[in-house]
Formats: sequence, C-alpha cells, structure tokens
Amino acid sequence: MAAVDLGSNSFHMVVGRIEHGGVTLLDRIREMVRLGEGLNSDGCIDADVAERALACLSRFAERLTSLEASSVRAVGTNTLRRSRDGAFLQRAEAALGCSIEVISGVEEARLVYLGAAHSLPQVEGGRLVVDIGGGSTELIIGEGLQPTRLESLYMGCVSTSQRFFPEGRITREAFDAARMAARQELEPVGPVYRRVGWAEAAGTSGTIRAAARVVADLNGDDGVITRDGLAAVERALIDAGDVRNHGLTGLGPQRSPVFPGGIAILIEVFDALGVDAMTAADGALREGLLYDHLGRLSSEDARDRSVQAIATRLDVDEDQAARVRATAERLFDELAGHWDLQATDARRLLAWATPRPASCTSAAHPGSE
Repeated sequence: MAAVDLGSNSFHMVVGRIEHGGVTLLDRIREMVRLGEGLNSDGCIDADVAERALACLSRFAERLTSLEASSVRAVGTNTLRRSRDGAFLQRAEAALGCSIEVISGVEEARLVYLGAAHSLPQVEGGRLVVDIGGGSTELIIGEGLQPTRLESLYMGCVSTSQRFFPEGRITREAFDAARMAARQELEPVGPVYRRVGWAEAAGTSGTIRAAARVVADLNGDDGVITRDGLAAVERALIDAGDVRNHGLTGLGPQRSPVFPGGIAILIEVFDALGVDAMTAADGALREGLLYDHLGRLSSEDARDRSVQAIATRLDVDEDQAARVRATAERLFDELAGHWDLQATDARRLLAWATPRPASCTSAAHPGSE
C-alpha cells in the first residue's frame, strides 16, 4: 500500500508492505513542489506551479504502477485546505490516478504524531511532536501511539519566508518580525502545553531535519537541536544576508529559500513551549497514513477510539445514542441511493455523530456496523 502527502512545500510518497501486522517500507520519493508559493489571492493555483505539481504526481503514478500498489491513500494539507481551485484538484486526482482527501489541520496533526510515534522508541512521561510544514505548524502531545492534545497553527516555512524574507534577503529586522509573528500564533497554546508537559520532544519536518544537520555542523551537538544551536543558526543566516550565500553545511539549495522562515518558527516554538532539546524523527504524515490505513484494515481504526473516548469523557447517554443512531441509519439507508451517498465512510461518519462510550463498545446494537 502507498501514502501520498501533498504538502505546501514538498510532495511525498511512501510505499510499504504489510508484514506480520506491521509495515515494511519499500520506497520513498520526495519532490520540492512548493505548492504554497503558487496559491494566489483568489484561491487558485498559478499555472506554472500547477504544471509542476501535476508532473510530480504523474511520476508518482508511474512508480505506483511499477510497484503494483493495490491500495493508495492521498491527502492534501494547508495549501489545498485554503485553495478554491476545484479544477486543479480534479486534474491532480487524474494525474495520480486516485482520489485526494483534503484533511483538516487537526487530522494532519494526528497522522503526524502516529507516523512519528511508530518511528521512535517508547518514552515514559509522554512526547511532544512538532511538524513545521510549508503552510502550517502542528504541535502534538501524546502517550505511546495515542495523541492527547493536538493543535494546528496557521504558519509555515513557505508562508513565513515569503512574507518576511522576499527574494531571499535576510536582515535582523526581518528575522525579528518573523519571530514576532510566530510568537503571536503560539501565544494562546504555549501556557497550556507547558502545563501538560512531556518527557521528550521530537520534530518531523524537513525544516527540523535540516536544522539538526546545520546545528551539528555549527555547534557539534550530534544531531540534537538546542537553544544555543538555534541561536547560532540565526546568527549565521543574518550574517550571510541572503539564502543563496549562507555557506551552511547540510542545507541544500532546495531547502535554503524556505529555511529562514522555518528557523524563526522553530526558535519561537522552543521559547513558547519551554523546549530545551529536540531530536529529528524519521516518521511523519505519510508514515502515519500507512499505519492509520493498516489499523483500518485490521478493524482497529484510531478514529473509532477517539470518538469513543470523547463520548466517555462527555458522559453520553448510551440508550439515547443508540435510538438516535438507529433512526439516522434507517433514514440513511432509505436516502443513500437518491442522494448518491456512496462514499466508503459515509455511514460511519453518521455513526460517529451518535457515539457510544468506550465502556460500551463491545455491546453491539441493531443497525451498527
């Protein structure tokens, strides 16, 4: 099976095989498409960027055919959430050869955490996972494989770099302004996350992996991102004055144009959340898609558990929920054909609106799946 992530900065594809209840990764492909740069003021994708994206998806489709992937799940994130360009989405689905689901920021955060948690060793006391994408930043606290707090903030390395570092110019004033904008986005969530706490922090994005390489080169911190390391990166970028002349080992030409915006966000994440050190994780959204799909195939859908947990916390009346669900499902069955409600998850989405508490999940009632 395969997972495709249409991000605001990069498009990713991973292909894995289900073996012994787990996923063995067979192939990874990443292309720097920078879809977010092509989103104009009327919500459409510029023609040049659209063609670049479609060419990438066509290459993905060829690879999927050669690998004989039997199940593909593709999702779009921040740029496609903001886009009003339905024609582009249709063309993208045709190029890839499968439907593309535009997911919410919170769903993106859940999948990011799932991918990261599967790639990292277990830790006592919980874990913070940070993903700085092209157009959004996800912050997740979780225990084991289960996220307990999720946030998606409207800032990313592409959007921040475009806004504060036009044409690649880097100044102290621009960097301070970029950090201030990130600080304002983080202000509502910082105190809450500090109160919850965690034992270990990890990052999953290209920005964070590049930061780990650059910090190791500048400070010799062996791949661990620290506050001192980030301060050194900030000074080096400002001294360079231009993304094309940074001279930083580990920062390639494709990542360079969006790196200053990503670093400004990462510095403020450290300050707002009180992070002292962060490691880079291999797993991210696309790996999370694979493991989420594996859970659905094995009837252990994480979405079921999340809905049941909410129902338990809110003390849902089990009998009333069962009555409402049974009525809703009868109406659905009568109208599904007339209204063309044939989507795979349509009936399940309706059932989630009338959830049972987790303690009652073993007791099936008429009309349940």
